[in-house]
Formats: sequence, structure tokens, C-alpha cells
Amino acid sequence: MSSHVLTPPPPARATVPRTFAAMMAREARVMRKNFLSTFLRVLVQPVMFVFVFAYVLPKLGGGAMAGGPGGPTFSTILVPGLVGSSIIMQAMMAVIFPLMMELNWQKSITDRALAPIPVPLLAIQKIVAAAAQGLIGGVLVFPAVLFIHADGQAPKVHVGNWPILILVMVAGSLLSAAGGLLLGTLLNPQKVQMLFALVLLPMTMLGCVYYPWSALEDIRWLQILSLVNPLVYVSEGLRTALTPGIDHMPAWAFLLAIVGGTVVLSWAATRTFTKRVLT
Repeated sequence: MSSHVLTPPPPARATVPRTFAAMMAREARVMRKNFLSTFLRVLVQPVMFVFVFAYVLPKLGGGAMAGGPGGPTFSTILVPGLVGSSIIMQAMMAVIFPLMMELNWQKSITDRALAPIPVPLLAIQKIVAAAAQGLIGGVLVFPAVLFIHADGQAPKVHVGNWPILILVMVAGSLLSAAGGLLLGTLLNPQKVQMLFALVLLPMTMLGCVYYPWSALEDIRWLQILSLVNPLVYVSEGLRTALTPGIDHMPAWAFLLAIVGGTVVLSWAATRTFTKRVLT
């Protein structure tokens, strides 16, 4: 009677895809654990804006119609702008502050760098994880901007172009996450307050959130200057997909800016991240 020797299976080899997937799984667990705080952080600002501009002001008799009688309500204009703003801000915040802690205070980035993947791919993983949070933030804002309004001020929104909607939301999330990674590797932690004063606040106020880009025609210099703002392209892309009846930027213009900007910012952020980690 022959005896069979049972040999243990060989240990699983750490491959780049498997390591990348494990890192993304860790990010998913962190997001699930902090879902309530993330949910509140995402919704507070847009809900306040919608409540004031689409509910309070119409109740007081002001700001009822954005384009005059028969024109779009202000809540209609707000929908794509606030969704785009949420995507941009959440994706940037999801990478900037954790990265600053890992690079400067916790010093935990060195542990991540020991993973069996190239350092540039670690940067890509951070971009993808932050983009996922930005995308979730944009989705969570939809119910708020659609259902909080005064009588007669309901936004008129319908998806006129699903491919553009999906592409703008996904690429816009990646664009803002890559921009956040770039800023996080370049900013001095002691000057992080400048991020709000010089970057995030102007980006939001001049990002075509509260008005379409075409409305700036009478202020031509500002219309041209606003083209450096990535939020402009995300807002106009969502406006094209969700409120096609309102004037918007040509599709080729915002798609070129969003997709091209994602590639350029991802390349630049990967280089600066690798330099910071290895020095």
C-alpha cells in the first residue's frame, strides 16, 4: 500500500496586480469605516447652497428665476455645478491631507514604498482611490440638488448624453485626484491654509458652478481667465449631459481639457510623488 506525501501548496507570490488590488481593498475598507463622516462632509456645503438659493431666496421673493420668466430656474443651473464641485473637492481632499500626514508627520509612506510595486504605480493607486471618493461624492450630491427646492423651483434635469455624463464624472474625478496628489507633494504643510485661500475658494467661486460659462461673455477677460480652472470644464461637461437646454461649452473643448489634463497632471504628480518618496 503506497503512502502519499501531502506537500503544502506553494506560497502565493506577490504580483503587481495582486498588490495593487490589496491596496485598493484597504482603501475600500477605510472608506466603509468612515462612511458616515464622509457622507456628512460631502453633503453639508452643497445642501446649504441649495437650501439658500433654491428654497430660501425664492420663498423671500428673490432669485426665483435665473433667466427671467420662462427661463431656467436657478436650481436647474446649480445641479451640474454642485455635482462637479463635489467631485473636484472630494477627490482633492481625499488625497491631499492623507498624503501630507504620510509624508510629513506619520512617515508611513516609507512602509507603502516597500510594497512590491514600482513607486510610480503607488502614486497611480492613490489617484484611483481618491478619484473613487470624488465619484461617490458627486453621486451623493444628486438627491440633495434634485429634491431640495421651493414650490415651482424644481430643477429640470434629464440625462441627454449618458456617455458624456459617465466620461466627465470618471475623468473629472481622476483629474482632480491627480491635481490633489500634485499639490500634496508640492505644498509645505505649514502653508496648507494657502490651499483654501488661493486655490479651492477661487476655484469654486469662478468654476461656473452658479452660472454657465457662456454667461461670462460680457466679462471677456474673466471668461478667458477661467479656462485655467479645471472645475469649469467639469461643470460645463455635466451641464451638457444633464441640462442640454442651457448654453454650454462645446463638447470637444471640455473633453479635450478633462482627458488631456488628466494625462498631464497624472504624469506630473507621479514624478513629484516619486521624487518625494525616494529622497
